[in-house]
Amino acid sequence: MFQTKKDTVYVILAGIFITNAVTAELIGGKLIDVFGIPMSIGILPWPVVFLTTDLINEYFGEKGVRRLSFITACLIAYCFFILFFAMRIPAHPDIPGVTDAQFSAVFGQSQWIIVGSITAFLVSQLIDVTLFHFVKSKTGGRMLWLRSTGSTVISQFFDSFIVLGIAFYMTGKMTTEQYIQSGLAGYLVKLSIAVLLTPLIYLAHSLIDKYIHEDKR
Repeated sequence: MFQTKKDTVYVILAGIFITNAVTAELIGGKLIDVFGIPMSIGILPWPVVFLTTDLINEYFGEKGVRRLSFITACLIAYCFFILFFAMRIPAHPDIPGVTDAQFSAVFGQSQWIIVGSITAFLVSQLIDVTLFHFVKSKTGGRMLWLRSTGSTVISQFFDSFIVLGIAFYMTGKMTTEQYIQSGLAGYLVKLSIAVLLTPLIYLAHSLIDKYIHEDKR
């Protein structure tokens, strides 16, 4: 049983954060065509990661986000570890279902995609939390939109280029032109989403304040 409502908020936000981060990493190996530019489908769950990162930053500080980021990175690695062994266990030959080839085609991401994903995730999260609290200290806790969007703008630039650089550019799967185009396209999409999410951050902030305040009555 949680001792306070703030504990409940942390567990809920952490659950949402971890679920979306792991999902993004699992589907990140699929590239889609966006106006002729290759882009990872893993960008789909990241808006929710942006939102929960900023809310955890706001209510639980740098330690809360750093701790959760390292835990999540370990869980992502654990997930890939399980998949590694799952792909090596043969499917039942006589019962219709997912074949070994189909399973591997979906979950058999290369080692470099895994390394790139985890590295990009950790680097971007640590940059985000540092910038968030730097802006918060300089503004005296005002202008939530600035520390929220501002930290995302910088951290996701690194995230976009690190994962593509390690997983696709360094391995020769992308040319320099494709790497730059894809990185910029993914970054601009994330930036646009971060701006659009600003009202949701204020809404969530208000709801959490109201919920937590009930403990103080």
